[in-house]
Amino acid sequence: MNENTSDAFATVNPCRVCAPLGAAMAMAGIEKAMTILHGSQGCATYIRRYIIGHFREPLDLASSNFSEDNAVFGGAGILRTAVHNVIAQYHPALVAIATTCIAETIGEDVRLYMKEISESIDAKTRPAFVSMSTPSYKGSHVDGFHAAVYAVASALAAAGDLSNRITILPGMVSPADIRYLREICDDFAVQATILPDYSETLDGKVWEHSYGLPPGGTPLADIQAMGHAKHTIEFGSRKPEACVSMLLKEKFGVAGSLISMPIGIRSTDTFMDIMSVQSGKPVPSKYEAERGRLVDAYIDGHKYVYGKRAVVYGDPDVVVALAGFCREVGIVPVLCASGAVAPDMGERIRALSPASEDPVVSAHDTDFDRIAEMAATCNPDIVIGSSKGYQIARQLDIPLVRVFFPVHDRIGSQRMLHLGYRGAQELFDRIVNALLAHEQNRSPVGYAYL
Repeated sequence: MNENTSDAFATVNPCRVCAPLGAAMAMAGIEKAMTILHGSQGCATYIRRYIIGHFREPLDLASSNFSEDNAVFGGAGILRTAVHNVIAQYHPALVAIATTCIAETIGEDVRLYMKEISESIDAKTRPAFVSMSTPSYKGSHVDGFHAAVYAVASALAAAGDLSNRITILPGMVSPADIRYLREICDDFAVQATILPDYSETLDGKVWEHSYGLPPGGTPLADIQAMGHAKHTIEFGSRKPEACVSMLLKEKFGVAGSLISMPIGIRSTDTFMDIMSVQSGKPVPSKYEAERGRLVDAYIDGHKYVYGKRAVVYGDPDVVVALAGFCREVGIVPVLCASGAVAPDMGERIRALSPASEDPVVSAHDTDFDRIAEMAATCNPDIVIGSSKGYQIARQLDIPLVRVFFPVHDRIGSQRMLHLGYRGAQELFDRIVNALLAHEQNRSPVGYAYL
């Protein structure tokens, strides 16, 4: 396996989005929370459009609205105005302030501003405040997402009597994934804080009237309870200092498990084992049946996927989990790429793949221009990632299976399931059918039986 990053002087079609977008998406999963982007109006407009294009749901974002004067003299005044306007219009329980590139570049002391603004507001109407540093030149959208979750947990989690609750930190998954995690917790009879939970706020029903802040999201009381939960389950494998599970362990003594995203049988088994231990109950028969159907599906579809070669790209945690899933079903992930800075991604993929298997090329901190160049040399059969890789699949004349974020050229991306046995079943079926459809479409006779 080789580590490759682009040595180009400019990014061409980035394989990532800006950090404040991830922060805004995470905050959309907290009840009665409102995000203010400390920067120009264009940042908020772009982020709203991008998120809405994926979820097909309205999303309000506030902006401090930087001008040229503010870039020179600072934005304390406009941030104060933005906060007061947001409180008057939305009545939020939590105000999150995420920085943009311009605010970070000129050295805005947002924490000091936030403290001064908070003290100037009457205690009866004062919301909770949290801030996060999210300049795009320092990280990708997934970095901004995790920075927001970390900031919220750090500011709001509180000590207390040990409870039987658990905390699940799923990362940037779909609303359908979050609903499935909630279903699993209910079936284990476990009270859980899922942070963030945008399963309703970014995939809700038709409203009878307009909401400033849509109903749903993780309640602040549940976030406070994270400090005295019995266990934390966090998906991914970031550095310990960036993990909320480690923060809760060091600050409150809450035990935690950091596991790969449960995509496929092996990783879902790990998640189910932890849930069984924490609940004191065996895995419900419902999930044993789901697992059995998934094994049967693997057998049915094995001849269509075995030995197929895949290009996988996206957020590092997603790429690692998908690479493990590909290996599990017999697909060779010949190229694994991410636009985020993740120098350990290749090592994490290696840990899931025996040394005797085919080598995998991995690339981090890269763009789609470079991914296209590398993919052309890998002779792949399928592309797995967001809709932004469509041009690569088109150029190579191979199918694209769209997963995770962003998906802008299909409807229903917020209802795509990826996690657990049920998610793996849906993903496996889509991959097999994409390969079958490709074979069928390029057949000179167009046979209807495969």
